[in-house]
Amino acid sequence: MKKWLLPLALLLALPARAADVLHLYNWNDYIAPETIERFERECGCKVAQSHYSDSEEMLAKLAAGAKGYDVMVPATEVLVALIKQGALQPLDKSKLPNLKNIDRAYLGTPADPDNRYTVPYAFGTTLIGYNEQKLKELGITPNSWALIFEPEILAKIKGKVTVLDSPRELMGAALIYLGYSVNTTDRKQWDEAAALIKRAKPYWAAFNASSYIKQLATGTIWVAHGYSMDIFQARSDAQDAGRPFSIGFSLPKEGAVMGGDHMVISAHAPRPDLAHKFINFMLEGENSAELTNMIGTGNPNLAARPFIKPEILALEAIFPDPTVQPRLQVLTEMMSAQDRRALNRLWTEIKLR
Repeated sequence: MKKWLLPLALLLALPARAADVLHLYNWNDYIAPETIERFERECGCKVAQSHYSDSEEMLAKLAAGAKGYDVMVPATEVLVALIKQGALQPLDKSKLPNLKNIDRAYLGTPADPDNRYTVPYAFGTTLIGYNEQKLKELGITPNSWALIFEPEILAKIKGKVTVLDSPRELMGAALIYLGYSVNTTDRKQWDEAAALIKRAKPYWAAFNASSYIKQLATGTIWVAHGYSMDIFQARSDAQDAGRPFSIGFSLPKEGAVMGGDHMVISAHAPRPDLAHKFINFMLEGENSAELTNMIGTGNPNLAARPFIKPEILALEAIFPDPTVQPRLQVLTEMMSAQDRRALNRLWTEIKLR
């Protein structure tokens, strides 16, 4: 008896084995809590989430040596940088049978044409949200970027308009309105877009990338250049608060920016096995649909469609009609450091004038 009592005592003295943990690095509020809970039950593990508020923050943290993440959810425009830096590891597609659920139209980005590293997670458009009652009273048709750029229209809504505090997004809207590519590096075209912005700037209330959801939902502003999921949130908040107005979406006739986010596995992932399980889990229709139902994201997962609320599926701003998609442009990484510096100088000039 003494022969096994001592080993047992030693075993009991050892610290308990830590639970399996998946480390997820994601945007704030970009996965439904019930989805996390379901995955934890299925895998018998825990999910530890870390968050970032913009792509530059994520890149800076990784460049500073941050490690320990398993799954990350970067935006399309930073994929080239992440791949070049060796920050991602190739996917084992034999462990991702649910990859078949993704609409092929959303596979094969220029940054990762064979989807060696990336799996589409969600997408959205950058468009115009507006107070339907106010614009109707003023006789303004919100179907064009002219709504935020043309003085004869802006004069009617002066001080009630906000635009995104983002050089790529705002310059992108101006370039589209002028008939140019959002990814042009032609300095003459940039100057034209900057002149358009400077002309409109006196009529705007602010450059705003954070509080415009609340302002639009409460009626403080009437027009917002913003992200489709944010406009969706403003619309929902106004409805829930019983406001005497509703929030509409405008996908301008000239076109708009479409952005996407992707699930990737860190090159330094402690648990690539759990990372593959998580990605495959998120590719199941019901799990994927929960994000769309929570915050109104576009969804590249065909298997999710039966689980998405019909009123969300009906919103063209969130699920663009196939005839609209050719007018949507995806922001890509700037071609050179020189281009980035030139754009930053132009943006500083726009903000200071």
